[in-house]
Amino acid sequence: MASTYLSRASGTPSSTRKFTISFWVKKCGQGEDSFLVSSFTDASNRMQVNFNSSNDRVDFLCYVSGSVIMRKQPNRKLRDPASFYHILVAVDTTLGTASDRCKIYINGEQETSFAYETNPSQNADANVSGDHFIGAYDNEGSPALFFNGLMTHIHYTDGYTYAASTFGETDSTSGIWKPKTSPSVTYGSNGFFLKFENSGAMGTDS
Repeated sequence: MASTYLSRASGTPSSTRKFTISFWVKKCGQGEDSFLVSSFTDASNRMQVNFNSSNDRVDFLCYVSGSVIMRKQPNRKLRDPASFYHILVAVDTTLGTASDRCKIYINGEQETSFAYETNPSQNADANVSGDHFIGAYDNEGSPALFFNGLMTHIHYTDGYTYAASTFGETDSTSGIWKPKTSPSVTYGSNGFFLKFENSGAMGTDS
């Protein structure tokens, strides 16, 4: 059972209405509640991207003042243990169309079919300013629900919203979706890029 994670301290965000989370993940277990990326101020104010144990779907939720202001769980089930998945969450609550305020992409394709879909109100403050956890849920200072698998190329852009094509592209020979190793993005005050290249310093921000 996995029991390791990273945490990163955060300060005042560049924007409370715009952010992007992009990462590559390979699952080593199925049917597990496990957290991938989360931001935690307290139990009533948090943001999380996790796998749902009951269906192996990726689930994105944002809680503000104890209420779910945003949630998207695509119907697609991610159960292939041999492949990396690229998952991207793009949030911009300033947009006029409700369904555009939160977008989820898997392997470069925007998801449009959801088991759960709650769109935020326009100009909602959705960027939680708490510390970021990679591979676990904070759980009031006692990390839990650890991710069982591999992660790489984790991007968080604070105040800037990007599509999947910023971070990945289709290989012209194989047709497989692959990462762009040096994407041109702006990270903002709390942003980061984790490659996990150095086993002795896994939290190094590239």
